[in-house]
Amino acid sequence: KIEEALEFAQEELAPRGEENQSFLEELERTVSLLVFKDVSNCPVRELLDISQRLKTANEVNAAILTSQSHEKGLNTINNIRSLSLEIVHYFFSSDPKLHSLLKMLIWAQNQLDEKATYPRIKDFLKATLENPAV
Repeated sequence: KIEEALEFAQEELAPRGEENQSFLEELERTVSLLVFKDVSNCPVRELLDISQRLKTANEVNAAILTSQSHEKGLNTINNIRSLSLEIVHYFFSSDPKLHSLLKMLIWAQNQLDEKATYPRIKDFLKATLENPAV
């Protein structure tokens, strides 16, 4: 997986850094996380803080909504949810914390409430959905 991530960064992302120096610097900082087995000793460990994770998830969701604004409906929401869950799984896979995941899910729903209609999770204990008013 690390080799794939590096290859993707080199082939797809680094060329964009030629046009934008700050993007290249952020890319280098982010990719440097791959070097460390124990991120607690990593000089850029703040990139893994919950606040940064939430900021990144929000930016990804906003970019998806913007790029797919012509495609309204449940399909777009499902794509956003799927991507958000993948991001959450990636960042929390080494240290799962249900409390943090639930907080992030509530935050994500609050962000979506401002931008879209979707089947919202009404009761977390029963996992019941609340259908949106159409």
